[in-house]
Amino acid sequence: MDIRLSVTQNQILSQKMIQSMEILQMSSQELNEYIKEVALENPVVDIEEAYETPDKAADLVKKLEWLDSIDERNRIYYRQEYSSEDANDKRLMDYSENMGEELSEYVMDQLLTVELTDLQYDVIQFMVYSLDSKGYMEENLEDIAARFDTDVAFVESQLKLLQELDPAGVCARNLRECLLLQLDREVEEDEVARKIVSDYLELLGKNQLHVISKKMKLPMERIIEACNHIKELNPKPGSGFDARGHLKYITPDVTVVKLANYYEILLNEYTYPKIGINHFYKQILESESSKETQTYIIDKIRQAEWIQNCIGQRNSTLMRVAKCIVDYQADFFKLGTGHLKPLRLQDVAEILEVHESTVSRAIRDKHLQCSWGIFPLNYFFSKSIAAGNSSGKITTEQVKKLMAAIIEEEDKKKPLSDRVITERLVERGVKICRRTVAKYREEMGVKDASGRKSFQ
Repeated sequence: MDIRLSVTQNQILSQKMIQSMEILQMSSQELNEYIKEVALENPVVDIEEAYETPDKAADLVKKLEWLDSIDERNRIYYRQEYSSEDANDKRLMDYSENMGEELSEYVMDQLLTVELTDLQYDVIQFMVYSLDSKGYMEENLEDIAARFDTDVAFVESQLKLLQELDPAGVCARNLRECLLLQLDREVEEDEVARKIVSDYLELLGKNQLHVISKKMKLPMERIIEACNHIKELNPKPGSGFDARGHLKYITPDVTVVKLANYYEILLNEYTYPKIGINHFYKQILESESSKETQTYIIDKIRQAEWIQNCIGQRNSTLMRVAKCIVDYQADFFKLGTGHLKPLRLQDVAEILEVHESTVSRAIRDKHLQCSWGIFPLNYFFSKSIAAGNSSGKITTEQVKKLMAAIIEEEDKKKPLSDRVITERLVERGVKICRRTVAKYREEMGVKDASGRKSFQ
């Protein structure tokens, strides 16, 4: 009996610990959804909106407005949900003129004056509403024909009708077709550009203009002119539409505000509701004589209280981690990017006297907002790389910054290879291997030497 009891207790504890760890690693958005699910499953839970006290809300808004005024980028990415829906819609409009209209609607509206049979309309509508975010039609023509019990030639004719509409290049089936559709509309034909798109698009993507010049038997100057023309075309004609459905806003979990002579750390608790206990069930518990009912209500109340405790622990841990980051990375918050110090999860874990995995869960999928922008919390953690400076340490970010400076100074007609970049870094006291340089370059979105070569 004692053994069974011990096993049961351990199992319960284990389940609670798992739940606690899951809540710890939740972002504000995930926690918001989780609390709503808990409220649906647990009848004793009352959802209380955060910052119901006007003074607290006003104080937070004031601080966030100050932060928002620091950097114009914040107006786009980080403005909080205190504004009205109209204001939010206006913010979305800043991304594109066509933000308020979906691509499918824009295309279909151009056909309002065109007489179509029922079959034509059904096929066209299906293709239009199958467009991806780039404006490409990925559905197979044979499958569409089978779906509407017609032939492929009929479907292809409807596709050609759509490809004549705006924006130019819409309803293309691939990049090559998209660019060719745009070239077809130009008053002055550029046969060289058309030939490059038709036959040598892969070589163009690799910036191998000298190979294209040799294959086409044309001077390099003419190839460069045609390629510059191609680069002016839009490879994603649908990208300016339907932004409402594709934009993803990041809600910061922590906000750091610089005041007179110190930094205030704000936990953004307003992004999710608080859990309360419904007083009605407390009254039932006091008056209900049924043992079964009492047991049920007590169990649900304990469950709610445990979740309350886990959320409180999550917030406490997150605040402590954020304080460590702000204290240790003071140069970053004062001077901006490029001033991070090497910081390990282990370092913070030792300061807080917790396990390293706790710190890892606390920063998972969470973001910090400050006057320099918004950053994932793991951005502030980086391993040190040996360097020949006084500190003997340099961060990954600093290495990338040095690489960017080296690449910026290179001769664009003779760009530096990864090996040479590695040598330049070693000369500056950074001990790093060529493979790491290649990895960092790819992470920076920088092409290799052949891809960076300019022929002008």
